Amino acid sequence: MSEPKNLSIDGKRLWDSLMDMAKIGATEKGGCCRLALTDLDKRSRDLFVRWCEDAGCTTRVDKMGNIFARRAGRNNDLAPVITGSHLDTQPTGGRFDGVYGVLAGLEVVRSLNDLGLETERPIEVAVWTNEEGSRFAPAMVASGVFGGVFDLEYGLSRADADGKTMGEELARIGYAGEDEVGKRDVHAYFETHIEQGPILEAEDKPIGIVTDAQGQRWYELTLTGVESHAGPTPMARRKDALLGAARVVELVNRTGLDNAPVACATVGMLNVHPNSRNVIPGQIFLTIDFRHPDDEVLAKMDATMRAGVEKICADIGLELELEQIFYYAPIHFDDACIDAVRKGAEECGYPMRDIVSGAGHDACYMANVAPTSMIFIPCVDGISHNEVEDAKPEWITAGGEVLLRAVLDKAGHAV
Repeated sequence: MSEPKNLSIDGKRLWDSLMDMAKIGATEKGGCCRLALTDLDKRSRDLFVRWCEDAGCTTRVDKMGNIFARRAGRNNDLAPVITGSHLDTQPTGGRFDGVYGVLAGLEVVRSLNDLGLETERPIEVAVWTNEEGSRFAPAMVASGVFGGVFDLEYGLSRADADGKTMGEELARIGYAGEDEVGKRDVHAYFETHIEQGPILEAEDKPIGIVTDAQGQRWYELTLTGVESHAGPTPMARRKDALLGAARVVELVNRTGLDNAPVACATVGMLNVHPNSRNVIPGQIFLTIDFRHPDDEVLAKMDATMRAGVEKICADIGLELELEQIFYYAPIHFDDACIDAVRKGAEECGYPMRDIVSGAGHDACYMANVAPTSMIFIPCVDGISHNEVEDAKPEWITAGGEVLLRAVLDKAGHAV
């Protein structure tokens, strides 16, 4: 199959669409706050649907609120090629995380229309509900239902801090669809995303070929000692829960460094009780996040952490409660989809490198049910989940150009 002449996207149109969407939930520092299933999320969904319908797509919504905008193919009985991401953001999120993948998919559709190209297979642009997990935990819950990781009842029952469930809020904003979640064939899935790290920009590579996604283990740990007066209690007789937590933080960090260069190990939350300046802390709650693309290494990190925590607690005289609350195995994306992305970058002449995703994405759950790969572009200073998150227009265009070719490779163009 020969490549059509003048195969290109409209980079300015894609950028302008991103900036128009960024006005919904815009923050003073230049970012976005569109928490899942809020009124602002509804506005972003409504705008996306309108744009898709203007581009000749038909839209359907499933029971988890996932939106699928379909551009018909020559043979609509064939399984579609899907591309997309999410529109919800962190509370202090940026203008590109997630939304770029959605609107890059829309730009592929618009550009195919401009070129007058018909594909053999239908193409769908997806918006996944609650990827961030900021309002409803866990993250990526709706793509997880689609991918068979969670059941529908679990997904709809996830509640926010005020007790409002996803099912209730989907109905409230008008996005409680009727389609079953998943349970259909998908020929291939591509997701375009900012890297959310510093590697591509540092190496001046506009395209990252995402070969793998790190496995993740999340833990919650409670350390319990004895609250006591900070003055009269001798140092040698203390059961200081915060001292134990400090040693755990160091243990977690060392475990990450010992499994360099791709391991990540983080203590992200730490709650001190009673949090009084002249009371020795009696209880600490903290979280641990381990990530690595090799499941055996991830298991070794788990064992190291567990043994270390037990020794720390024994040395200080603390009680402990440790629970692993989340796990998914490392993912190797589909080789044929990876090759389609690599071929697209080569055809465009873009410098590229293979890269492993350190973050979770909807693509990680889609890989359970369809051949899947991702395309990364740089973000300025590697900053994401932050209002100053930024990307250059030329990077935005590059990712869209590669996505167009990868999607066309899998969907096939009629001749």
